[in-house]
Order: sequence, then structure tokens, then C-alpha cells
Amino acid sequence: MKELITKNLEVKDKLNYEFHKSPDADESTLLSRPISLRLWTSFFVILPIFVQAPWVRLEPISALCFTFIILLVAYFLHKKESNKCFIISSLLFGVSGSWLGGCLFWGWLSPFPILHIPVEAVVLPLALIGLGTNWRIGSSFYISSLFGTAVTDITIFLVGIMDQWKQVITADSENAPLILQKTSENLIQIKSLSIIFFAALILWVISKEIFDSATINTTNGKALLVTSYVIQTTIIVDGIFVFLAILQPTLSGLV
Repeated sequence: MKELITKNLEVKDKLNYEFHKSPDADESTLLSRPISLRLWTSFFVILPIFVQAPWVRLEPISALCFTFIILLVAYFLHKKESNKCFIISSLLFGVSGSWLGGCLFWGWLSPFPILHIPVEAVVLPLALIGLGTNWRIGSSFYISSLFGTAVTDITIFLVGIMDQWKQVITADSENAPLILQKTSENLIQIKSLSIIFFAALILWVISKEIFDSATINTTNGKALLVTSYVIQTTIIVDGIFVFLAILQPTLSGLV
């Protein structure tokens, strides 16, 4: 009887640990420093853009299946009794949502820009639920990535180049450069540049307000920092593509 009670207590302790496990427990971990959290967050924002984008256009099925690899890595990291691994696993769960939505859209639905945000938001209900749990870091990553994508799409619409989206996606190798050149010419307008600058300014102000209200010492604080870092990285990446679209249109596409 004593052994049975002891065993039950051990199981209960383990379950309590799994349920309440939080990245706040040990502040000596690497990701307890803002710079480290920023680097990991920025890396996971850039990864889908430069790895997933070309991959999903060539092999959409294998790119889609990679979502499950990300989830498996996140699951195994979660099992390790390390707060650093827990934070990374939470981020990876957020990345998996963005990766899944990106694969579904760019693999099969890319000629229909109106479906971009609805498809990218495929796991939004789960992410919203996750905000109330210890997985709020990954949820914040996914939601802020979706927000940045939505603002980018709205900006593309406002500057008047949404019509070129479908043309570029469906064009052959000979016509695509001509369409991209036209897109570049549309961007080099005072109205277009003003809209882009205003959108970037709004995002920057939002990210700064979130950053100023965050702290690295709590799970909520880390989630807010991740949100701020995602938005800031989105601004930088979008700025690079705008620069490329103006300087060398054939290098930018409509990413």
C-alpha cells in the first residue's frame, strides 16, 4: 500500500510539473536574455520566407509534410526538463502554424490573394486558446506573424499592385519580369511610397508600445517581447523586398 501511494504521488507530481511548467522558473537560461529571444524569434520569422517560399513552390507536398517534423521537434524539446528548450518548443509550435498556413496557400491557392489571410489563419482558434496557457509564447509568435502578414497584404492592396499578384504567379518565365517591372514602376510613386512608409510607421509604433510594456522576467512578458520582435522583423523584411522591387524587380517577386 505504501509503494502504491508513493507511486501515485510521483505520478501526480509529474502531471503537476507538466501542467504548470513555465519558462519563468529559471531565469539563468540563455533565452532569459532579450537579445537571445530576439535572435531566435527573428530566425523563425525569416526561415519560412527564405526556406519555405522556394520549397513550397517546387515541392508543396513535402513542404507541407515538414510541418509535422516541426511539431515533432517541438514535442521532444517540450519533454526535456529545460526552460530554454521549453521556450524554443513553444516558438516552434507557433512556427508550425505559420508554416502550415503558408504551405496550404502558396502550394495550391496562391493565384487567389483574397484567400491569403483566411488560409494563413487556419490555426488561429488554437492560437487564441494558447494565449491563456503556458504556450502563449508560441501563440503570440503565430498571431503577430499573421498580423504582420495582414498589414502587408493591405498595404499591397492600397498601393494598387494587388492586381499584379495573380499575373506574376501565373505568368511564364518570359512575361513575369515584365510584370514585375511594371510593379516596380507603380511603387516608385509618392502616393505608394507614402502608404508604405505610413504602414511601416504604424507597425513600428505598435511594436515599440508592446516592447515598452514587456518584461523578460515573466511568461507574459516574454510573449509580448516575441510579439514586438516579430513585428519589427516583419518591417525589416518587407523593407528589403520593397527595396529589391525598386532596385531589381526580378529578384523580389511578390513575397
